Amino acid sequence: MMLIAKWLIVALSFLLAAYFVPGIFVESFYTALILAFVWGVVGLLLRPILILLTLPITIITFGLFTFVINALLFLFLQTFVKGFEVDGFLSAFWGALIVSTVTWLGNKFLSRMN
Repeated sequence: MMLIAKWLIVALSFLLAAYFVPGIFVESFYTALILAFVWGVVGLLLRPILILLTLPITIITFGLFTFVINALLFLFLQTFVKGFEVDGFLSAFWGALIVSTVTWLGNKFLSRMN
């Protein structure tokens, strides 16, 4: 049950990012659910590899380069999910920031309820 709740939080965060950031388009809630699933898979498989490969620049920037990695992964999602479009890097940056923040806050809320 907790896994479904977290999945819904991520899907809602994609819809929220599409609402607040110009240049991000999510076609429907169904598309947001698919996005949430693919975002989790990409975050599980690709994100650690990219962070490891860019470790020197991540250390130099005191970890701020991970925001760039998240934005690039956010842009990368549009190649897999039909009905999801991102206009450019800046929209992807703000969208990834919103998705990450809302997901983090939602998970904190869920952990307090449990």
